[in-house]
Amino acid sequence: MCNRIKKNISDKSAMVMVVCSSRMFHLSTTSSTGTGTESSSLKKSGHKLRFHRPQSQPLVMETVQAKDESSAPPRRLILLRHAKSSWEDRSLKDHDRPLSKAGETDAIQVTYKLQQLGWIPGLILSSDARRTRQTLKIMQDQVQAFLEAEIHFISSFYSVAAMDGQTADHLQQAICRYARDEILTVMCMGHNRGWEEAASTFSGASIELKTCNAALLEAAGKSWEEAFLLAGHGGWKLQQLVKPNGIP
Repeated sequence: MCNRIKKNISDKSAMVMVVCSSRMFHLSTTSSTGTGTESSSLKKSGHKLRFHRPQSQPLVMETVQAKDESSAPPRRLILLRHAKSSWEDRSLKDHDRPLSKAGETDAIQVTYKLQQLGWIPGLILSSDARRTRQTLKIMQDQVQAFLEAEIHFISSFYSVAAMDGQTADHLQQAICRYARDEILTVMCMGHNRGWEEAASTFSGASIELKTCNAALLEAAGKSWEEAFLLAGHGGWKLQQLVKPNGIP
């Protein structure tokens, strides 16, 4: 809507300036008869109106191409706590305790659940403790694909799990060291309290990992380094918690 109209009409020509809230137009008028007097009505005065749009400045558009994260493949991380261990032989060091019978059964069940979900790792990084080694051996005996994965036993996975607030960064460093870009699924096997602390740190959710529980996490990235950089702490999506049968 126009704020005001100024009219300045001469005998032979007139100029009307229309000031609008959004645009400003110049209206020039020419007499159709060549003569005439000023009138409050342009129609009655016989003037023709011609609209002149002010010359606009060249429009400069700056576009920023958004990063196409959809082209980056999902990176899938399995954080698996070892199966239940046995306390029968109290003379054994904690590092050397074997699995219990219940732990062996749980490991079999979780292996098949991971297979059914299609979460088969191309790289497995594991604590070198006896109970994690045995958990992995059962998984390999049940499903051939686990046997085909690249495997590294990392002694620091056992000790770092007992240190507050250090496991997530330690796992990230190990994964980026061993995982090639073409490997899309990595499984890290270890202990509490570090493993559930790392799962919670990566996902931003409070996650409890009982024995033989696996947290399935996912983030996008063209490399593992990029996935960790883009997701940061709290940006990994928790897809599912995999548990043995009968574990709430």
